[in-house]
Amino acid sequence: MTDRFSFPTDKYVLIGKITKAHGLKGEVKISSFSGQPQNIKQYRQLVLISEQGEITAPFTVASSRAGNKEAIVVIEGITDRNHAEDLCGYGVLVRKDELPQLHGDEFYLHELEGLRVTCEDGHYLGRVHSFLDNGAQDILVVREGKNEFLIPLIPSMIVERNKEGMIIAPPPGLIDMNSGEKG
Repeated sequence: MTDRFSFPTDKYVLIGKITKAHGLKGEVKISSFSGQPQNIKQYRQLVLISEQGEITAPFTVASSRAGNKEAIVVIEGITDRNHAEDLCGYGVLVRKDELPQLHGDEFYLHELEGLRVTCEDGHYLGRVHSFLDNGAQDILVVREGKNEFLIPLIPSMIVERNKEGMIIAPPPGLIDMNSGEKG
């Protein structure tokens, strides 16, 4: 998802995308990449980014509510449908220093990007390149050269995680199935 938008990843996290205007008074619908549109209520300010990489000044969130699959957000200064429609397609960023504190073993997906991924047996798979969401769980996209592995991000899969990498315990056949090699 971050491939479509180029932004300083040390400063911001891409949390969603404005999909369309809602109503006549300037509300926008935001598709939340976390799959939890209600979480957008946590942020007081949002920064928008165009597909060309133009980053806006922060916008203040006046109100937000969860719709069926998207958040419906009122952004201060956006007062009519035409202005809201102009924002369609923009990515929605938040500053990393404004993310809520996590507890225990919780982590943000962006913290996994670039980490080395190794199996328990020492087999190196590659580095976390990106993420997918299949509706049931998040999927790590791990790449090394031409090899790509899709690893379900479920708690039982991660044996160890630190700043340098992670060790996973894939079920039998998962790595072979991902390798593309015919047995």
